[in-house]
Amino acid sequence: MREIFDAELHQLGEDLVTMSGRVEHAISNAGIALLTADLALAESVIADDLAIDAIERDLDERCVLLLAQQQPVATDLRIVVSALRMSASLERMGDLARHVAQVARGRYPRNAVPQALSGTFAEMHDAAVRVGRRTTTLLSTRDVLLAESIEQDDDLLDELHEDTFAALLGGSWSGTTQETIDVTLLGRYYERFGDHAVSVARRVTYLVTGSPRPELDRTAP
Repeated sequence: MREIFDAELHQLGEDLVTMSGRVEHAISNAGIALLTADLALAESVIADDLAIDAIERDLDERCVLLLAQQQPVATDLRIVVSALRMSASLERMGDLARHVAQVARGRYPRNAVPQALSGTFAEMHDAAVRVGRRTTTLLSTRDVLLAESIEQDDDLLDELHEDTFAALLGGSWSGTTQETIDVTLLGRYYERFGDHAVSVARRVTYLVTGSPRPELDRTAP
């Protein structure tokens, strides 16, 4: 029985890696679609989000079964509960990538990002792609040093998010109402993407070290 349980725990970890890989792919393609007004790429991100949702549902169902049938304790319990929490964060990251793609699709054939902020959003795209890539690697290797780099990129996303507000409120903004709404929402999507990645990173650190970090869950819908 123990060997079967260990195999099930291992599979949970593998599924989280698979899910994160899809999220990494989604945020990369969503950002490219946003910056280049690529309609086909935006639609592919929106469609592929269903696969991320399906992985989360399957993973969560198996976690609930493990809790009910195996009644794990100590480290095993932490692994199962953390898998539930991390799958929720990854699913939300996929949703946020989809939201970015939906904005890109909604403004096609125009670019959703005004020229004045194209550089800022290009930087947000790069940071978010790094976050996605490092989250996948972290889940695969459990290298806690990567957790620190994810937090650093999240700090950069926060700063860039603040830059979008500064541009909107600085007195020289001449964008339309729709552009103002799009910039506000897109900045929020990228900022939240980083926050959910940090939640995953801190849970992995907790699993490896056994030491909870302050503000372990700083995410919100």
